[in-house]
Amino acid sequence: MKSRSSARGEPRRFGNVALLALMLCSLVALSLIRARFSPIGNTPVVETIKVEDPKPVLPSKPAVAAQAGDGADEAAAVAVEEDKEEEIQPKTEQAVGATVRPAKAAVVVDASKPVCYETSRRSDTCEAAGDVRLVGRSQTIYIDTLEREWKTRPYCRKHDTYALSHVKEWSLKPFPSGDDAAPKCTSNSSATAFVISTGGFTGNPFHDYTDVLIPAFITAHRFAGEVQFLVSSYKSWWMSRYIQIFQQMSRYEVVDIDADDEVRCYPSAVVGPTFHKELGVDPSKAPSGASMADFRKMLRNAFGLERATATPSGDRWDIRRRPRLLIISRRTSRGRAFMNERAMADMAGSLGFDVRIGDPDTTSDTSKFARLVNSCDVMVGVHGAGLTNMVFLPAGAVLVQVVPYGRLEWLARNTFAEPSAGMEVHYLEYVVQLDETTLSEQYPSDHLVLKDPMAIHKQGWDALKTTYLDKQNVRPHLGRLKKTFLQALKMLPHGRDD
Repeated sequence: MKSRSSARGEPRRFGNVALLALMLCSLVALSLIRARFSPIGNTPVVETIKVEDPKPVLPSKPAVAAQAGDGADEAAAVAVEEDKEEEIQPKTEQAVGATVRPAKAAVVVDASKPVCYETSRRSDTCEAAGDVRLVGRSQTIYIDTLEREWKTRPYCRKHDTYALSHVKEWSLKPFPSGDDAAPKCTSNSSATAFVISTGGFTGNPFHDYTDVLIPAFITAHRFAGEVQFLVSSYKSWWMSRYIQIFQQMSRYEVVDIDADDEVRCYPSAVVGPTFHKELGVDPSKAPSGASMADFRKMLRNAFGLERATATPSGDRWDIRRRPRLLIISRRTSRGRAFMNERAMADMAGSLGFDVRIGDPDTTSDTSKFARLVNSCDVMVGVHGAGLTNMVFLPAGAVLVQVVPYGRLEWLARNTFAEPSAGMEVHYLEYVVQLDETTLSEQYPSDHLVLKDPMAIHKQGWDALKTTYLDKQNVRPHLGRLKKTFLQALKMLPHGRDD
């Protein structure tokens, strides 16, 4: 009996051992899977950033601008390798009363590319993460992860020596040797520091948007407000004009960094915005995929603009159903004024337009003029910075650019014709003829200025600008201009059912 019972129990014991072994193997397998795919502890989630054609910028030169050739083709974006991402540890040392910086850095740095690199033919950008200590008065940034010094001027006209002469140079340096050599933090922030300059050609609306505001948007958009603008060559009047835009891009105060006495500490820093094209954004190159439509939506939020599209009122008897036409006046500017402005307005009114005349140079209230432009369906003006206000036009509106005499079609195309597509604005062009320019009253009929404008072009930009932009006013033929206005009217949805 005893041996029989013992024999029956033996297979049961083997079965129990096998079951226990299977459970142990399952636990080991689950542990391996969790170690491979699950985050450990408080490891931060790190954002991967794509960078355009990273071309090295030589360190310690007066301006990084001179290092790369013009017109270089844009290469495909280079992705950061995720396997090489490193956790940025917080510093235990902090200023009295300051908050501890979080471990997560908003900028992920790819060790295979230089700290400062060419982001386009017009711009260089520097990016770094780690223990970042910024001393504004000396335009110096100390970063513990750097191995050498880099220099740059944070403005998007890297080959324009005149513009860069009004832009301060910034240095990015490794921590000095010695435990106490690095400046102590007096202010801590969890945001990304973003250094830009409002030197250069700022003050001209075209350059304000092309060189500063749109590039700043391209660079800052991916941070979703967690970025602080540190503005070098700060102009209080300029910032007052555009402060609503910066408040849309950042949750933090804008700092006049050259006059700042703090040692500001951040987990990451970006120095210099990224340029794509004149008055435009290329979504395929933007780190966040942002577009010009996103920029224009931000402008509507910043200035309280009501119209996203040029659609008429639903009530066919509402006066607002009439399309509104804005004439950009240059009566207070040098050159390129309409000599028959009042007659142009009367003619447009006879076509059914509700006509307004506005001079952007006579108002310091950007919001007020933006609202006027946004209320319009057609905007007409002679080539000049005033046409930059097209950024406020609703989608589907029409821009009519009057091109001065002097073979300036190429200039008109690069500055306002090409950007119109990205803004979803229709574009029409009216080219001034010889008998419509006041130059015909200033020069004899056989003068080179009238007979051979390209000969003046060959004398350089200064000669071209002085002759054809500064000295010329225009008097468009009302008959010719009427055809252009009728063409604009056909592009609008107003009255199509009438």
